[in-house]
Parts: sequence; C-alpha cells; structure tokens
Amino acid sequence: MRADFYLIDKPRFREQPLLLVCELTKRAFASQQPTLILARDHAQAEELDELLWAFDEDAFIPHQLAGDDDDADTAVLIVPPGIDTPDRPLVINLRENCHDGRCERVLEVVAADPAERDGSRLRWREYQRRGFELHKNDM
Repeated sequence: MRADFYLIDKPRFREQPLLLVCELTKRAFASQQPTLILARDHAQAEELDELLWAFDEDAFIPHQLAGDDDDADTAVLIVPPGIDTPDRPLVINLRENCHDGRCERVLEVVAADPAERDGSRLRWREYQRRGFELHKNDM
C-alpha cells in the first residue's frame, strides 16, 4: 500500500487545485486503474464532474458521480460524502480524513493553504501508522 501526497505550489494549481486532480485522474485512466475520487462535499463533486469534461479537450475520461446502477462499469467515480461504493485500487482523497477502505494506492491532493497543510500532516502520520509506503510530490 502506498500514499502519495501532492503538495500544490505552482500558480496554475494554486488557483484551481482541482486541475491537479484532473491531471492525476487522466494518468490513472491512461494506466487503466479504476479510480475513486473522494470529494469533500457535493459542490466539489459537481465542480469536478464538470471540470473533468472541460479541462483537456483531447482527453476523454469516462466518469460520473457515484450512486448510479452502472457505477461498476465506469472508470472514474466521484464520490460525495454519504455514498457507499465498493473499494477500488486507486483512491484520490480530497477529504479531511484518511481513506478507510482498502486500496493499493491513495493520492492526497493538498492545497497551498496552511490549514490544508496541517491536515495533511495528520493524514501522513495516520497512513504511516497503518504501514503505507509514503511519498511527497511538490506540484
């Protein structure tokens, strides 16, 4: 199990952190990894849903908001709080808490905001306690 923390620093991602989420999702889809994106709230889930269609006109990433009959057939599920979904190998976590399900890899996207950085340190320690291999990436 592995957890990668992506610490946002570049102006492009500072202005719109969800762009980094889209780039990571694009890579995951290209490597054929079924992915869950754990959104912080419904508004963020909907914003991400729109952005995944628009951020790269050459990219087609099959995705939808979780909670539909065909969730199992969709490569990327955006999961607002309160919706249960089966585990997948790759999780992109945008929430304040660590992902509790089973997965091979978790990607944590951390905005440049100091409060976000503090929360990420707590998640880092929790993943460490659980035996994850940890990596930090400055973006």
